[in-house]
Amino acid sequence: MESSGGRAEGSGRGPRVLVVGGGIAGLGAAQRLCRHPAFPQLRVLEATARAGGRIRSERGFGGVVELGAHWIHGPSQGNPVFQLAAKYQLLREKDLSEENQLTETGGHVGLPSVSYGSSGVSVSRELVVEMASLFYGLIDQTREFLHSADAPVPSVGEYLKKEIRQRAASWPEDEETRKLKLAVLNSFFNVECCVSGTHSMDLVALVPFGEYTVLPGLDCTFPGGYQGLTNHIMASLPEDVIVFNKPVKTVHWNGSFKEASSLGETFPVLVECEDGACFPAHHVIVTVPLGFLKEHLDTFFEPPLPTEKAEAIRKMGFGTNNKIFLEFEEPFWEPDCQYIQVVWEDTSPLEDVTSELRHVWFKKLIGFLVLPSFDRSVHVLCGFIAGLESEFMESLSDEDVLLSLTQVLRRVTAPDTVCRGSHTSHVLLHHARGSAVWLEGGRPAHRSAGPTGTAARALALSPALPLQCHGEADNVLSSDRQCLSWLEIWGC
Repeated sequence: MESSGGRAEGSGRGPRVLVVGGGIAGLGAAQRLCRHPAFPQLRVLEATARAGGRIRSERGFGGVVELGAHWIHGPSQGNPVFQLAAKYQLLREKDLSEENQLTETGGHVGLPSVSYGSSGVSVSRELVVEMASLFYGLIDQTREFLHSADAPVPSVGEYLKKEIRQRAASWPEDEETRKLKLAVLNSFFNVECCVSGTHSMDLVALVPFGEYTVLPGLDCTFPGGYQGLTNHIMASLPEDVIVFNKPVKTVHWNGSFKEASSLGETFPVLVECEDGACFPAHHVIVTVPLGFLKEHLDTFFEPPLPTEKAEAIRKMGFGTNNKIFLEFEEPFWEPDCQYIQVVWEDTSPLEDVTSELRHVWFKKLIGFLVLPSFDRSVHVLCGFIAGLESEFMESLSDEDVLLSLTQVLRRVTAPDTVCRGSHTSHVLLHHARGSAVWLEGGRPAHRSAGPTGTAARALALSPALPLQCHGEADNVLSSDRQCLSWLEIWGC
């Protein structure tokens, strides 16, 4: 197959490299390679009209609204995103302080400022702190099974529930208080589902759960928007490096392809786009979302990826996270409130209750963050939701979502009427086909033969040259590692 329709590359010496995907992983790889003279022939093929992937900031509700990525988790020197944000002066002074960078959080979400029960009562701070200590202590224990050959149960969820059941049996309180404790714990399960991007922690394998590296530092946000980071990276690239509106159809690899303008030269990879344009290359870095890979795995690579690599991609799960923005005429929360937790008193992590999603989808919400605003007259909450309930919400109109959540908030707090609302599924996250990654290994129905855990991840992310696959989960760090390996291979 010969290239056609693509813009001819320059005649400079050195390998020709294509990056498929203009998210943070693709931009990070392009930035690293563009800084080195050994890679003068570089292109980034982005399917849409904008770069940044799931990083997308917009002005709205009197401030900056993050439709995608929200925080830097573990903002310290071991975090390449933090390093870039600091370099570009995108963070507050307190977030850059040594004290902030050295703070150990264990990777856990901070405690809510206030907790409301579904019956309209406030849940005591002491009870919430007690249950948070129990839950996150057990989460820390799950990481100790990394590389273990004798894990007690297959999944994180099963381990948590087994331990909670044992402890609940000895709680001295009355029945009503014990039920409230379990309801609070169920809220923390919902939080962990959002953190892990899964419908249920029963689907997350126990043994490899500890692979996630927890970095020190209090999570921080970008005052001017997360997109400032990708804007700075893009500004550091040559003007013609990124080609927009170029969705890739097939990556033809392990071949010998010619280009009319490069007489006598052959290329091992040819990237074919949906519009018929073809780009030959020596190397390709694939940074598309895992959900896209899973959906198009049978047609995206020609020849197909080796069985063990394809199986690794199939075995890595991906989930849907969504945000909901609600604006109020007047705040019902205190001025120093940052995070509102809603506890559904009829729920328990130890009970599997089957109900129609249209009646209960909102119970998967972890609660609401209070968004900072440039305008004191604007009052906005941001809700987070994951899993099948999140996917069901995507089928609803903004009006239906607004009505359901207005009723929920009136029930638990009796606030003023919600003025308007919006959710992000149709804007960004659903189109990206998955917003978080985990390694499956819970319930048998979700498991399949083949490598799991560390082996699965290594196989998925480290196929042999000339084709390299990276995803949003590894982001800047993985693409940077691959660029370094290429520099070693080419003797640079």
